[in-house]
Formats: sequence, C-alpha cells, structure tokens
Amino acid sequence: HILNSAAPPKPATSFAHFGFDEQLMHQIRKSEYTQPTPIQCQGVPIALGGRDMIGIAKTGSGKTAAFIWPMLVHIMDQKELEQGEGPIAVIVCPTRELCQQIHSECKRFGKVYGLRSVAVYGGGSMWEQAKALQEGAEIVVCTPGRLIDHVKKKATSLQRVTYLVFDEADRMFDMGFEYQVRSIASHVRPDRQTLLFSATFRKKIEKLARDILVDPIRVVQGDIGEANEDVTQIVEVLQTGQEKWGWLTRRLVEFTSAGSVLIFVTKKTNCEELATNLNQEGYSLGLLHGDMDQSERNKVIADFKKKNLPVLVATDVAARGLDIPSIRTVVNYDVARDIDTHTHRIGRTGRAGEKGLAYTLLTTKDTSFSVSRELMDLAMQNPWFRKSRFKGGKGKKLNIGGGGLGYRERPGLGSESTVSLALLLLAYFMYLFIFNNLFYTHTHTHTHIYIYI
Repeated sequence: HILNSAAPPKPATSFAHFGFDEQLMHQIRKSEYTQPTPIQCQGVPIALGGRDMIGIAKTGSGKTAAFIWPMLVHIMDQKELEQGEGPIAVIVCPTRELCQQIHSECKRFGKVYGLRSVAVYGGGSMWEQAKALQEGAEIVVCTPGRLIDHVKKKATSLQRVTYLVFDEADRMFDMGFEYQVRSIASHVRPDRQTLLFSATFRKKIEKLARDILVDPIRVVQGDIGEANEDVTQIVEVLQTGQEKWGWLTRRLVEFTSAGSVLIFVTKKTNCEELATNLNQEGYSLGLLHGDMDQSERNKVIADFKKKNLPVLVATDVAARGLDIPSIRTVVNYDVARDIDTHTHRIGRTGRAGEKGLAYTLLTTKDTSFSVSRELMDLAMQNPWFRKSRFKGGKGKKLNIGGGGLGYRERPGLGSESTVSLALLLLAYFMYLFIFNNLFYTHTHTHTHIYIYI
C-alpha cells in the first residue's frame, strides 16, 4: 500500500503495463520473471514517473529489479557519457556481497543497451576499481566508504549523477555509515531522482528521507518492520551448548535434503569452531566471515550458490545481502544481537515467494534477553498475554491474533529447570514481539512462529 502521497501513479498488474521496449522485455522473460512482485507493481511506475520513493519491503521482495529496470530507462533518456565523465546512476548498499549481486543484475539487464556497470567496495583492489571508473561507466554500484575514497582521489565524479539509490539504508545506519550516506547525497546535484529502500523505517531513516528526498511516495509492502511472511520461525529452547550441538547434528541431514542450509553465528571464532566441528563430523560446508579475503569469499559464495556446498556457516556481516533462492533453512545457532539483524537473517530464506524455515536456538546462557519489570507490566496489559502467561495444561497450542503466531509446548514438562527455560523463552519472545513493536494483534498476518521447550 501507499502512504503519504498525493496522486501516485496507478500500480501495474503485468510487465506489459510498464511500457518497456522489446529488448528489455526479452531479457526479463529470459531471466524467468513471470509476473511482477507487489513492490515492482507499485514501485516501477513511480520510478518511471521520475518521483522520489521510499520503499519499505521485506527481503526477497524483488526490490532490486524495481529500481534497476527504471534506472535503465532513465539512463537511456540522458545525454551519452563523454570521456572523463562520471556515472549517471549510483546505487549505494551496505556490503560488498550485496554490491556484487546488484552489480551482476545491472550487467545482466544493462547489456541489452550496451550500458556499463562498475562495482566498487571495500576489500577489492583500489587500482582496478579506479581504472574501471576512469574508463567510464553509466552505473556505479558501491559501498559508501569506498565511493567516497574514489571521489576524493578523483577517480570518478558525481556531477552527472541524476539517479541515486540507497538500498538497505537501515543496515548502512547500523554499520555506522550515516555520515557517508549523507555526504554522498549532499554531493549529488539537487535535481536528481532518489530512491531509498529499507526493511524497517525507524526514526533515523525517516529523518534521512526527509533530508535527502523531495516529496517522496512511500510504498510499504506488508507491515513496516515485519519479518518475511513466507518464513516459518521455530524457536528451540535447549539446556546447554552441548544440547544445541546435538540438536544441529541430528537435524542437519534432514535440512540439507530439502535444500541449502545457512547457519548464523555471531563471532568469527565461533564461526570457525563450528565449521571445524561439522567438518570433523563429515559434513561438506563453506565458511564465511569478515576476515577472509575477497577471492576466498567469492569462491565460497559461488560454490554455495551452485549447490556444491550444501551448508554455509557465516557471521552476520559476511552473509549480509546473500540472495540465493536455494536456501530452504536458516539456523540461528547464536541468537541475533537485535531485531533488525534477526529479520535480515531469516530473510535469507523464503525469497521470491518460496517457503522457508528459520530456527533460533536458545540456551540458558542467552540471559541478555531478560525482561525488565516495566516491560513485563506493559505485556500484562495485553489480555492474550495475561491469560496465556498463567495458563496450564498439556499439549496446548495457543494462537496470537488470527492464528498468525503459535506457541507449542511439549506435554509433561514441569521441572524447575524447565520453568527457568520457560522464563528465558518468555524473555526472548517479548524481546522480539513487544519491545520491537512486533506483538501482532492483526488477523491478516501469515507469519508462523512455533516455540518448543
């Protein structure tokens, strides 16, 4: 749905309504797109109309194509680049992996018009990137810090930029790039067209939008900040780290038979330790963390994409922006540090309309999710929560709202240790759904969360 806009363009319902020429349509069909996604139906007409836009959409929604296709039309309407001029379109994103994926899409669709794309990101060769920029390219896909480095060294210029995209703006802010994002926006001509995409719409992002966009149309797919509805979330509460390890080794064969598996851990050392232990158990897997050099990372991602590696163990920064449709299961072996990281983790599965499973493993060590008295008092004001907080019985299944979320308990567990785990679970449950404004009461959501104690 659309918020905060007067007379927005009508949404399209098929690719024919976009008015693309046969060259681009042929490439879209060749890329196995059958019909536009909701964000494309509304976002593409807005972008084609030259309007600034804020797109709030879940991961895997098809938003990348929603800004790439209009970008190509925009570039073809501009005067051709002359020798020494900088790009016409700049796409800014938080990580090198996402940068490479968007660059790949730009090349795939841009080649029909002979348009050139260059990717510049930290960890890549400055000299090679500078050389590619100086040779000329209509499109630059970049991480914010590296683009600023190249502009300062005069490898490129932002004077010709009239189409500016900030993708996953919330993650750029989380990674400390607010200053760089604002700096880039301030050095691009004011009559540009700007598109800003984010999975969440917090106050900092709202302020950024007010500062750098002009009369934007805000398009929201689903509810602001919600998790991907195509993902079933399951929380497993376990006593110890050893139980957690046992759970993973028991289930991994089952998970890999359904598709690729992505396992998240929070620290590089944990990542290496878990990968080593799984290797010793005979599992074929890839390892991905921020300290690996770029060529190693690229090889691991390529092998995982080609299904040569059925399992990938990764840290959050390393796996940021991975778009691999074959991922059917995400395992949060370590709990995410915050709700946005959790949302983006589970968004690695259930992409492009496919269904996915996301498991979160909790042990008694995860006490950082303890609930304050004020938060508990707030939760107790909710009739469902107050009733279910004290409800007993065997084998019950309680639903929130119209069946959107489920709580499932194993029968016959009532020991003191189980009670402490239940309190831990309650803390995590409240952390996800109350403190972060995700305590669903509306009946139309299809997200399912099952919690096992």
